[in-house]
Amino acid sequence: MDSEQKLKLEKMRHSASHVLAQAILKLYPDTKLGIGPAIENGFYYDFDFTEPIEEEDLKEIEKEMKKIIKQNLPLKQIMMTRKEAEEYLEKTDQIYKLELLRELEGEKFSFYITGDNEFADLCRGPHINSTKEIGAVKLIKTAGAYWKGNEKNKMLTRIYGTAFETKEELQKYLENQKELEKRNHRKLGKQLQLFAIINEIGQGLPVWLPRGYVIRTILEDYMLELEREAGYEHILTPHINKKELFETSGHLDFYKDSMYAPIEIEDETYYLKPMNCPAAMMVYKLTPKSYKELPYKLGEFGTVYRYEKSGELHGLQRVRGFTQNDAHLFCTPEQLEDVINETFDLLETFYKDVGFDNYKFRLSLSDKETNPDKYAGDPQKWKSAEDTLRKVLTDRKVVFEEVPGDAAFYGPKIDVQAVNVFGKEDSVSTIQLDFNLPEKFGITYINSDGEEKQPFVIHRALIGSFERFFAFLIEHHGGDFPLWLAPEQVYIIPISEKHIQYANEVFAQLKEAKIRVKLDNRNKSMQSRIRDAEKMKIPYIVIVGDKEIETETVSVRARNNREEGLMKIQEFIDNLKEEIRNKESYSNKNGDNKSK
Repeated sequence: MDSEQKLKLEKMRHSASHVLAQAILKLYPDTKLGIGPAIENGFYYDFDFTEPIEEEDLKEIEKEMKKIIKQNLPLKQIMMTRKEAEEYLEKTDQIYKLELLRELEGEKFSFYITGDNEFADLCRGPHINSTKEIGAVKLIKTAGAYWKGNEKNKMLTRIYGTAFETKEELQKYLENQKELEKRNHRKLGKQLQLFAIINEIGQGLPVWLPRGYVIRTILEDYMLELEREAGYEHILTPHINKKELFETSGHLDFYKDSMYAPIEIEDETYYLKPMNCPAAMMVYKLTPKSYKELPYKLGEFGTVYRYEKSGELHGLQRVRGFTQNDAHLFCTPEQLEDVINETFDLLETFYKDVGFDNYKFRLSLSDKETNPDKYAGDPQKWKSAEDTLRKVLTDRKVVFEEVPGDAAFYGPKIDVQAVNVFGKEDSVSTIQLDFNLPEKFGITYINSDGEEKQPFVIHRALIGSFERFFAFLIEHHGGDFPLWLAPEQVYIIPISEKHIQYANEVFAQLKEAKIRVKLDNRNKSMQSRIRDAEKMKIPYIVIVGDKEIETETVSVRARNNREEGLMKIQEFIDNLKEEIRNKESYSNKNGDNKSK
């Protein structure tokens, strides 16, 4: 979809949100309106109803919207002076719109009217010309949303909807949404017993359950080996650091809103760390460095804490405490491009191994001219750093999008957007180029002429955070993890009690071969135990009975009831090890990209 099509769709969905507001005021005249923007794949509008509405009420609201759309009403912009706007919003008792108006600067304000609707909505646009251009609409769900996202404000009712140019596009989207819901990481996380959010522990503080923690440790071991082979050394720094560290780094100037309240300990002030980088800078400074020791690569699985409003928390994707697969690469200017390219090579290996074959790049730049207070450092150094990252992406011949205003406060970055089977994007990996922190911390190396020079630092997180990555991994594979990542790789199910001894012998052989195996000899029917294994998405189910004992084999059933027949135990083990070694994904093995 090109930029012109995106803009057209955005205008159409924004206009649909206005039609939603008009329908609400027709059906519930005393409702107060919040805001109603277009968002990715749709739109929403926040309402303060006098009486709560239910999900089933959406059908009637949608029906009213379609009536309005069918009337082919024009969307007209009008301008009001501040006095006119305030008088109008006071007269219509739209208290939230009035609050927004009073926060705006200027003396002339844009309002939009749909047809002859007597209510004008405070909005700068843009919109389509007429309701007939809206196409096919569908209201999706309701949710609670604090006014302005602040939990201290009143909880409003948010109605989500979507709109497409044709009914066919809408239907395809709705079908995809059904499949996506089956893959929802929060739903699968509960079903597969992978993680939990426990209120008594705290919102946004996920607990890795035993099955999920197995996958996490596999990923940690994998990444440790990958990084060690690439010359990384690993450290672990504390969860709290002294205030002075974050004053030096600039976090207290640029990032304080995302940090938790200070902790006072014996006349000293500490903070839960929002980033691992300041501590990594101090580790570098412990000993003098020669150019011969660069690039110096420090990896860390570092847990950080960032303040997120409760309304913004979302499963594993948006949390308050998370562990990053972090690394800080210190290098000379001459080494810079090679080190970034080596990082890209590692990233491509990692994505291939976890089964991601669709991803794109975003070059996040500063917008120092319009927002100079958001960024630290010399504008010329910013330009040089941005040019370097742009050159690496261009030389690698990858498609990338430039996004001004999305850089970190200390430097530009390359973000990697992994795309799942339905086109949904998630930021996973990041590569950031930093020239600010070395200067702030007085970090140097001695060059070949014996001179003290400042290195560059590349901040790099391939997995990103384990939590956010795991959410994407669950949804990407629909819980059908590649064999090498599956918490249990094999379930053994004896048909009856008389087959348990042989099942134990098979179990011992698989265990000795380092296969993650479970023996299910519960007092339940065989079919019931098979269904339980399928529900937990176990890659292989092994059935043992009289025939298997007589032939010293196992009967193997793969996912989706795919019978693989009788197999010698060693042959089965060899096949498993080959699949693990190749890190083959279930979708690729079956020639499709959807969960079975």
